[in-house]
Amino acid sequence: MSEVATTGPLRSAGSFTTPRARRRYFVVLGTLLVLAVVSGFGLLAWANPMPVGSAGFWRIAQHRATDVTVMALVAVAQATATVSFQTVTNNRIITPSIMGFESLYRVVQTSTVYLFGVAGIVAIQGIGQFAIQVAIMVALAVALYGWLLSGRYGNLQIMLLVGIVIGGGLGAISTFMQRLLTPSEFDVLAARLFGNVSNADPSYLPLAIPLVVAASALLWLRSRRLNLMALGPDAARSLGVDHRRELFIVLFLVAVLMATSTALVGPMTFLGFLVATLAYQFADTHDHRLIFPVAVLTAFTILAGAYFVMKNVFYAQGMVSILIELVGGTVFLIVILRKGRL
Repeated sequence: MSEVATTGPLRSAGSFTTPRARRRYFVVLGTLLVLAVVSGFGLLAWANPMPVGSAGFWRIAQHRATDVTVMALVAVAQATATVSFQTVTNNRIITPSIMGFESLYRVVQTSTVYLFGVAGIVAIQGIGQFAIQVAIMVALAVALYGWLLSGRYGNLQIMLLVGIVIGGGLGAISTFMQRLLTPSEFDVLAARLFGNVSNADPSYLPLAIPLVVAASALLWLRSRRLNLMALGPDAARSLGVDHRRELFIVLFLVAVLMATSTALVGPMTFLGFLVATLAYQFADTHDHRLIFPVAVLTAFTILAGAYFVMKNVFYAQGMVSILIELVGGTVFLIVILRKGRL
């Protein structure tokens, strides 16, 4: 019998098509891990006047650790939520912000200043206000999902369109109230409508950490089902997945992550898109168990880098959304122009 000659690398139907792709993934993952660790430690150590490792050094670093923790939470929430959302919608352009979470955040902040003045911003601080804001966002999202996905004619495309309309309506309400504010009130409000790490109150963390950890862990545990959902509704059903039920569960967990992130630091429209786009390129695999870690590490590295630049170059501490929106918006336009479609 004659042997059949094979050319090129051996291919596999697993998470990686070739051994080279496997090696490349772990090199990328290791590089991102090192960058994330260096970025996090750099934020703690940069311009710290005390010797590294001394009691004074750690005392100063402890005050900065809150910002690093917030960035880690936002990175996990935005990365996991965006990758999951794009998977179940089968679209790598749209992000969870399309459902109006950021518009709702703007309405809450604007209406508070409009009704109660600058003192209203101070009055609504605390974990109670944070919990109420997250609960409102999640409740509205679940109501929207339940209404649009459970009906006989319900489908994902209609839900997305309704989300866009609701977001636009909430944005119009916010704009109307902002025009009626005094200049001093508008200045205070404008600072809170930017995605700002400094917006996060340390008292929020005992609630934010469990929410982000639980929701992201549940999405990671559903990675195999997300792999099937990425094949489309018909293929997922043929492989034994209850598509509508799985869709509702994933969207609920995405709502929890996005609501927590937005209520914690404010809107970051293009962060999720930027991170997901880079993660798909870096990971080069369809397996969500492998995509999620790359996306989270990429998000944290981007956030830490943007925070460092804004704090030490432009002296605008915490205003990371300005740089991220600029870079993320540019990447969005490049992707659109390359694809030629949404």
